[in-house]
Amino acid sequence: MTDVHVEDHSTPIETPQQLIVAVLLAFLVPILLIVMIVQLVTGGLRVETGGALMSEDAVATRLHPVGEVTLAQAPTATGNRSGEEVVKSVCQTCHGAGLLGSPKIGDAAAWKPRIAQGEKTLVEHALKGIRAMPAKGGNPDLSDLEVERATIWMANQGAARFKEPAAPAATPTATTPAAASTAAPAGAAASAKADGATVYQTVCSACHGAGLLGAPKFGDKAAWKPRIAQGLPALHDHALKGIRAMPAKGGNASLPDAEVTAAVDYMVSRSK
Repeated sequence: MTDVHVEDHSTPIETPQQLIVAVLLAFLVPILLIVMIVQLVTGGLRVETGGALMSEDAVATRLHPVGEVTLAQAPTATGNRSGEEVVKSVCQTCHGAGLLGSPKIGDAAAWKPRIAQGEKTLVEHALKGIRAMPAKGGNPDLSDLEVERATIWMANQGAARFKEPAAPAATPTATTPAAASTAAPAGAAASAKADGATVYQTVCSACHGAGLLGAPKFGDKAAWKPRIAQGLPALHDHALKGIRAMPAKGGNASLPDAEVTAAVDYMVSRSK
């Protein structure tokens, strides 16, 4: 008779209660192990949410950027410039060379009959325009005070004795600690970039705005087409050195070369 070996398939879990305990242990043991590992790694680190280091001010200070970039601004705000500053940036284009019959700066003989009309009349002509001269010298961004001060300054160079109005007191602006930490290299780079639109408005618009003396009018594609065909290097050279009735740098010798070429690029870009 052959012996038959019977395997024992019994398990430790014999009751429903034992099964429940086994399932719970299967979930709880891994969780407890993870918690123990975290505690071991962090060394029992605790964050005191109510402490001084976690206050709103302390968190904001840590998140504050290291530096800020602010574009450099001109020392004298537009609308509050002296007569001499306005003349050098705007009026000199025509009055520096006596274009279109304008009285040349410092020419006492040319200014004499105009000074005789009186200060009030001279200022009114400058504000509203007269004959070939457009209102405010072709720059509508100028304030009435700036135009008045520029007119009186030029008249005084021609032997007048008018009193230039005083500039209004400048309004102080608050300086925050963040502004004091401005990144200098970035600010310097931003201010070094010439703004062609601003140069056009303050200098070139006196002639190019109305197409005076054969100057190609701003935005006139037909007038600019043959000039653009010459290429930007040639246009830059003409603007810097002068050509025909246009004086070098539009009559404003104090303009940096970069600003002159930027103004040319701006006019070309708007006239294609």
